[in-house]
Amino acid sequence: MAETVVSFVVERLGFLLTNEAKFLYGVCDQVKQVQAEVKWMHDFLKDADTRQIEGERVGNRVWEVREIAYDTEDAVETFIFEVASRRGCGIRIILKRFTCLLNEARLRRKVGLEIQAIQTRISNLTRSLQTYGIKHLNEGEGSSSATERRRLLRRSYSHVVEEDFVGLLNDVGILVAELVTKNTHCPLVSICGMGGLGKTTVAKKVYHHRDVRRHFDGFAWVCVSQQWKAQDILQGILKKLIPEIKNKEIMEMRDDELFKKVYEVQKEKKCLVVLDDIWSKDAWNALKDAFPNEKIGSKLLLTTRIKDVALHVDPNGFLHQLRYLNEEESWELLQKKALRRRDDTDSSVGIEMEKLGRKMAGQCGGLPLAVVVLGGVLATKHTLDEWETVNRNVNLYFRKGKGHDQEYSGVSDILALSYHDLPYQFKSCFLYLEIEEKETRTDVAERCLHELAHRCMIQVQVNESTGRIKSCRLHDLMRDFCLSKAKEENFLKVIDFRHGSEPVESTSSSTTRRIALYLHTNVDTFVLPPQETTQHLRSALFFNPYVDGLFISSFVEIDEFMPKMKSFFEDFKLLRVLDFGKGIKGRFPKAIGKLRHLRYLSLNGSHLTGSESVIGKLKYLETLDLRVPSYFPISMPNRLWKMERLRHLYLPFFTHSRRIRWDGLRNLEILVNLWPDNFEDLLKLTKLRKLKASCIEFNALGTIINYLSDPATCLRHSSFTLKAERFCSEEDLTLLCRLLECHHLYKLSLRGPIGKLPDDTHFSPSLTYIELGGSRLKKDPMVTLGKVPNLRRLELESDSFAGEEMVCSTMSFPQLRSLVLRCLENLEEWRVDEGAMPNLSSLRIQYCEKLKMVPDGLRFVTSLQEFKILQTAKRI
Repeated sequence: MAETVVSFVVERLGFLLTNEAKFLYGVCDQVKQVQAEVKWMHDFLKDADTRQIEGERVGNRVWEVREIAYDTEDAVETFIFEVASRRGCGIRIILKRFTCLLNEARLRRKVGLEIQAIQTRISNLTRSLQTYGIKHLNEGEGSSSATERRRLLRRSYSHVVEEDFVGLLNDVGILVAELVTKNTHCPLVSICGMGGLGKTTVAKKVYHHRDVRRHFDGFAWVCVSQQWKAQDILQGILKKLIPEIKNKEIMEMRDDELFKKVYEVQKEKKCLVVLDDIWSKDAWNALKDAFPNEKIGSKLLLTTRIKDVALHVDPNGFLHQLRYLNEEESWELLQKKALRRRDDTDSSVGIEMEKLGRKMAGQCGGLPLAVVVLGGVLATKHTLDEWETVNRNVNLYFRKGKGHDQEYSGVSDILALSYHDLPYQFKSCFLYLEIEEKETRTDVAERCLHELAHRCMIQVQVNESTGRIKSCRLHDLMRDFCLSKAKEENFLKVIDFRHGSEPVESTSSSTTRRIALYLHTNVDTFVLPPQETTQHLRSALFFNPYVDGLFISSFVEIDEFMPKMKSFFEDFKLLRVLDFGKGIKGRFPKAIGKLRHLRYLSLNGSHLTGSESVIGKLKYLETLDLRVPSYFPISMPNRLWKMERLRHLYLPFFTHSRRIRWDGLRNLEILVNLWPDNFEDLLKLTKLRKLKASCIEFNALGTIINYLSDPATCLRHSSFTLKAERFCSEEDLTLLCRLLECHHLYKLSLRGPIGKLPDDTHFSPSLTYIELGGSRLKKDPMVTLGKVPNLRRLELESDSFAGEEMVCSTMSFPQLRSLVLRCLENLEEWRVDEGAMPNLSSLRIQYCEKLKMVPDGLRFVTSLQEFKILQTAKRI
């Protein structure tokens, strides 16, 4: 994590030197020098950041490196802030201007002394790091006995097969069938999943399965892990595939001979080679020349936490992702582990112990490793009191691995392997996920989430229409690890006012740079941490505990907090991120207008009045989210057009003044909730990549169509909602056809009567999401919509189809993932032919009261995972 911080600071200092040079006059050389020294120190951290586990002393040195990096950035940015705020104070009055110059001189001297002190700290730390044997990047990679111990701990052996196997037999069957079926489509079979999910356990069951043993002539199992040598791996494979060769002969082979021999034996006979726990593409690149890529009968089975590794080995290979255990399976496995060592006379548990056991099994989140560790603890506990003691300390056992079976090093250690293997730029992204599930806002953020998902560290939900990440979550145990790591790294301080006047988290004297505040309706509980620990705050996130998803049960009034929060905003001059969260209500603090460094401001879901006069002063803002509830309309900031650095703008769902000047907003990349009052100025936004717009009249439709049709725009994703009383005239229908043909449009929502749908040739291939409401179509819309080539989500809402029968014919809807039929009052018959909707995963039928039966043809849709029916005919 220290490497993450230092890398970011190096980049940030470079940005400031380039873009804020006018404010750094007199100290530029010092800033450049300290930037170079921080960058040089970063190379030490490539070794040190992975060696904190070896001892507290090394960990403390790494912590100091992180603090130095932060302090360097703070000193430079504070200087810039002070100079910028003082300049211009006396342009018209010479005396005031002279005073400003004197103040700048004092500031330069102050920051110069601060940078000099930082350079001294860097020199002392560098010597200290070398004392502990931490090496510069050019001196080679660090190694240690602790690393070797962890490598041996993670090593797997094919002959050690798990006795207590629960819930994964179906996975074994799928994998065995893929390996032994003749004329199978690929030579690679991969098992993917997060640490502790049972990849190696399943692989061993497959490896020893009787059908697999009958099918193949040769078998080899090798554990790759994070520390590997290609020569050792190939020697191990060869010893297993050709046991008659003497070890000495294999050991004396040159590398090229090893590769050739392993390759040839797999072509001569059917072999199954298992590469267990492979972490990197580099490992495969070093081994791939030893494996044939033709369909010759030999197969490769690999296990990995990282999906991209399996796809890199063979993009067309068979990839199997393991699921989590359900509650019943978790309890079954826990019983096997916890009661295995008891006498037959003492092998049962009472009703109360079973309730407690089931509760603890549920806390394992379906992760087999967690159940096994917990079972090892309970195996030595025989009374209800002892089980209750374990229940109170479940998380402690998971973290420290205090199990009866000493081969398990603890759940947290296993999960930590994934964290330590992350590239530095993804570690901060991961630690941010302990707070809440946040939307992605840039391509960089989305790449980070994809990387974490491919490493099985987070679980993502993908938007069916765009294929992009819609939301993400952490497995319960991964979140516990995330919380623990964030606290260890001093990444974030959580203050929860729901639990009394004192913050829940430790109030240590170390500097806090990110804070999350869970508010409470009782103002007496509002106690901020000491100002000296938060003066360098960069992020402040507010949460209303009475928000559940989209539902807000109670708004938290912050007006009563303002006297205590006044200094909160006045003192935190370096604040970059401010998110008021959903369900916050009150007056918008005027002091926010002085936060020069603020880059991100969100009022999404809140109701803060008086914000329009303050927000306009934040000319360095890059993201502004004004999606307040529609029942709390707000006025737009009167100086919005002057915020030239704005990149992402989320407009209110409803506002008193819709007309906006776009003169200075030429850097906008994302624009959400645009209304027709502003369509004419769209051509000024040349960098716009994402647009979400609405229209309630045909007069403005031509303008938006021209923009969406322009091939010169940078648009990647656009969503459009058209609400009209009728689509009657030929001119209306012509405009509708032109709208459907827009190649930048991916989502279209039409609200209002349509005589008939345009021919399918008018539907753009980019359209992936269509929503119809009140269309009153008399002709079956499935005939036309089924031919839209890339349609992934379709919603037929109230009164969209007035007919009685719909048919989804063979080969229709080839890409459809989600289908919603809601309030189709006349629909009685729905037929689905074999071969229709081959990729459908979600189907919802709601309030179609005359629909007689579910289509028999749905039995052919093997991809269906979610099927919900609400208030339809009684016979369904």
